[in-house]
Amino acid sequence: MSEPSPTQRATGAGAGLGPRQGKTVPVQAMRGAAVLPSPAALSGPVARIAFALVGIAAAALLLAVAVRAGLHLLPVVIAVGGLAGAFLLLADEREAPVPRTVADEDAQDAVWQSSETAALLSTIHDALGDLAVMRGMDGRIVAANRLFHQVCGRADARGATCAELGLRFEPASGPDHYLAQIATPAGTRLYDWHDVVLREPAQGRLIRHSIARDVTEEALAASEREEARRRAEEASRAKSRLLATVSHEIRTPLSGILGMSRLLAETRLSGEQKNYLAGMQQSGHALVQLVEDLIDFSSLSAGRFLLHPAEQDLRQVIENVVEMLSPRAHEKGIEIGATIAADVPRLMTFDAARLRQVLFNVIGNAVKFTGKGGVLVAADVFDGALRIRIDDSGPGMSADELARVFDEFEQAGDDAQRAKGTGLGLAISRRIMEAFGGSLTASSVAGRGSRFEVRFPVAGADLSVDKRRRVLAGAHVLVLAPDGPVAAALAATVETLGGECRRAATVADARAAIARAAADRLPLTDIIVDYRRAAEFRELLASDEARGGPVAGQLTLRRTCLISPEERASHPVSRMDGYEAWLIRPLREKSLVDVLLGRLKGIEKRDAINDNRPVLREEPARAAAVANARRVLLAEDDPVNALMLRTVLARAGHAVDHVSDFAALEAALHGAGVRQVAPALVVTDLNMPGGDGLAMLSRLREREAAGGGRRLPVIVLTSDNRDGLHQSLIAAGADAVIAKPADPTRLLAEVGRFLAGGAA
Repeated sequence: MSEPSPTQRATGAGAGLGPRQGKTVPVQAMRGAAVLPSPAALSGPVARIAFALVGIAAAALLLAVAVRAGLHLLPVVIAVGGLAGAFLLLADEREAPVPRTVADEDAQDAVWQSSETAALLSTIHDALGDLAVMRGMDGRIVAANRLFHQVCGRADARGATCAELGLRFEPASGPDHYLAQIATPAGTRLYDWHDVVLREPAQGRLIRHSIARDVTEEALAASEREEARRRAEEASRAKSRLLATVSHEIRTPLSGILGMSRLLAETRLSGEQKNYLAGMQQSGHALVQLVEDLIDFSSLSAGRFLLHPAEQDLRQVIENVVEMLSPRAHEKGIEIGATIAADVPRLMTFDAARLRQVLFNVIGNAVKFTGKGGVLVAADVFDGALRIRIDDSGPGMSADELARVFDEFEQAGDDAQRAKGTGLGLAISRRIMEAFGGSLTASSVAGRGSRFEVRFPVAGADLSVDKRRRVLAGAHVLVLAPDGPVAAALAATVETLGGECRRAATVADARAAIARAAADRLPLTDIIVDYRRAAEFRELLASDEARGGPVAGQLTLRRTCLISPEERASHPVSRMDGYEAWLIRPLREKSLVDVLLGRLKGIEKRDAINDNRPVLREEPARAAAVANARRVLLAEDDPVNALMLRTVLARAGHAVDHVSDFAALEAALHGAGVRQVAPALVVTDLNMPGGDGLAMLSRLREREAAGGGRRLPVIVLTSDNRDGLHQSLIAAGADAVIAKPADPTRLLAEVGRFLAGGAA
């Protein structure tokens, strides 16, 4: 900004007044004087000359008249005065400024207003810390605020270009928007720069007005966030690669362990050897579950988790999980039981594998942290949703432990208990239930146990109570068992199925219950005796029979012994000891109904390991495989897995050729035409030395398409769980993809299916 001139200061234009306030005669007065000219109107140049000429002529005329009249002094004085006045008028005309028109006044007003506005805006931008610059269309700076000069280190930047001052511009979003870099003594600063082109009112020329704000700190923060995001994505990719590698490396030996243990189970073993084998299989399946937990955690974190709902029997899922965990509970000397209310539909639509995983984690935790008493699992329908409650009699949790029980890698309990897990189970379980559209919650009181509650919507099921569920309407049962989850679950199951149940924790309680039943004329139909009370019950029968007590009249009752698998293994079962049937703890609803209705007598047979596997039709699949026995080309580089797979296929009646790398597989496939017997099917591992599984499949299908030959079925075995891999293998030409460790039953089913299709 230039300093105001003396004339401007005198008139007030530079003293903070309006541009018209410092003038003697306003322009409006000029415009309003339409009849009489104002004195200002007589001060023009033409009027001044005219007055001067008139004065000279008048002086000359007066001088001539005075001389003729003989008056010499007065006319001379008047004439001299007139001439002097004329000369003064002419001299004033030469020095006087050019008078301004109305248009000149408006233009000058606009200049003053523009100058004052620019000064005000410059002050505001200085206060806000913004740069304000005015440039001509040639790029030269016309004016700039104080802060711009400070940043650029120049006392006066007028006449220079931004490039000459060291400014560098990069296009930003939108027109006339840039990111400017300015080198300052404190380092390079970044400015968010905006340009606006306006026309100057006074001269009518175009001026580029620029406003810029310092965004250096914001840019650094954004850069740091971007770097953090990049590092997080790289860490996530590294974690995914690590999990994929670890899961592959673990699954390969696991496949061999579980496969060989299954083959071993088909041989002749003693009872002791079968128990050892069952423990080994259970440990193997637990390790598989751990691998699945790690993979699920990665999938949930990446948002790639999918459910596969289907119509399932919820009772079977709950009972199988409880039965799988019962050996752990019995080893600790605690009880475990389950009961399902009659209003729970027989079939529901849900992902059974995922719900089984959630229940295994939650119930397994309850067993782990319970030292006495036991764990009770109860399912019913509440507010239109399925509710599964898991109650334990453990130490409970403090408010702090309860607040973080669902956090990742968080564990409660002492050091020994923490060493038995990863702290991922409950975190994964809650996120799975959220994917169900449900919830997993916990409540606890320190010293009084905990309750976990699983809820999810009931989909595709009839909630009306099935009248057939009251199958025990005529049963009146006495349960002689210690107080705990087993007795509670048994009594609740009898009652929800329409029967009546009395509980007795001791022999004295049993005697009193029998007496009350006789007095109420409600005869008992069944008595179920826990094996832990069997000796006392025999004494009760002996003493009561000797003295003709109330029990003697109940000797015709059906008697059932309730026993754990461990007690059954150590107890001689050659004689029934006066019992008509033996039930296994934890109780299955179907077994209880069969016993109380007289359909099951003797010893209940149960296989906790095999009963909890996914239900596959093994015998028809094996029969189909044997019926369609053909030559199978097996490609597997791991010798243990190769032995297991070869044995499974050979026992099913197939002739097996084995290769251990892709080069040998390609050679076998390429030379199949000259073999005496060509392979009818290929079973291959995805990752082997000597090549790539996807490329091998593509080349095989290309050769078949070019030669017009028969399509050779290919089953791919893989431990790789990468997203989209299954679809990529199918697109490349695989007919089926089976995850390792491969279930021999499913493998034989797939082999039989493709061979049957080929034969057809």
